[in-house]
Amino acid sequence: MFGKGDNPLPTIESFIDLAFAERLDVIDLRSDVGFSDHDSSYLLDTKMSCLNKGLAIGYLATTGHFVGTEGELKTKLDTVRSDLDVAVKLGAPMVRVFCGETPEDKGIGKREVECFQEACDEAAQRGIAVGLQNHPCTGDGVLRLFDEVERSNFTFILDTGQWVGSPGRHAGEIQPGHDIYQYMEQTAHLASHVRAKFYKIDSGAEEWLDYPRIVDILGAADFNGTLSVVFEGKDVNDCDDHEVLRLAAKQLRALAS
Repeated sequence: MFGKGDNPLPTIESFIDLAFAERLDVIDLRSDVGFSDHDSSYLLDTKMSCLNKGLAIGYLATTGHFVGTEGELKTKLDTVRSDLDVAVKLGAPMVRVFCGETPEDKGIGKREVECFQEACDEAAQRGIAVGLQNHPCTGDGVLRLFDEVERSNFTFILDTGQWVGSPGRHAGEIQPGHDIYQYMEQTAHLASHVRAKFYKIDSGAEEWLDYPRIVDILGAADFNGTLSVVFEGKDVNDCDDHEVLRLAAKQLRALAS
C-alpha cells in the first residue's frame, strides 16, 4: 500500500484498478486497510476482481512484532488466525508478519520465536506460508529467527527500506554503524518476495536507495520472486502518488530485464 494524507487509494477496489491500469502482475493486500469488510461474499468478489484483471495476490499483511505481555501476544496471535482465514478465502498463498529489533532479553526472544512458530503452525493447517518482514531488523536478526523458528512454511519478505538504520526511517540518510546492503546480502537467499521501497523518485530513479545495487544483490542470490512497489508516502516528490508508482515500476522493470 502507498499514499499520503489525501488517501489517493482509499479502497481495495481503487488499488486493484490502478494495478490493472499499470499492467502490474501481483497485488499485495493488508487486512486492515481498504477492505469494506471481511465477509465471504466481499472477499470472493475481491478475489474474482483480481482474477479477472490478471492480478495474483502475493500476500495478505497481518500483525507481528511478538514482543509484549501475554495478553498482547494472545491478541496478536488471534489476529493472525483471523487473517489466515481471510487469506484462505482470498486465495493468498502467504501472510506477512513483521519482527522488530532483536530483543536483548533472551527470555523475551525465546517467547518471540514461540509465537512465530505458533503462527506458522496455524498457517500450515490452512496450507499457507508465513512471510517474515524485516521491520525493522538487521541481517543477523533475520538469520537468528530463521535458525530458531525452524518451520518449513516460514519464508522471508525482504523489505529494502525497513532495516535498522535505513534511510526511509531517517529522512534519507543511512545511519552510522548500519550497512543495509550487507543486511540484504546476508538474507537475500531466504527471500521469496521483495518489498521494494520508494521514497524520492520524481527524477525517474530512486534516490534514497541504490536499486541497481539491490537488483545485483538479488541476482547474485538467484532471486526469482515478486518485486512489489511500496511507496512510503514521503512529501519529497514533485509528482503525485500515482506517478510515483508508474516511475517505480518502470525503473524496476528496466533493472530486472
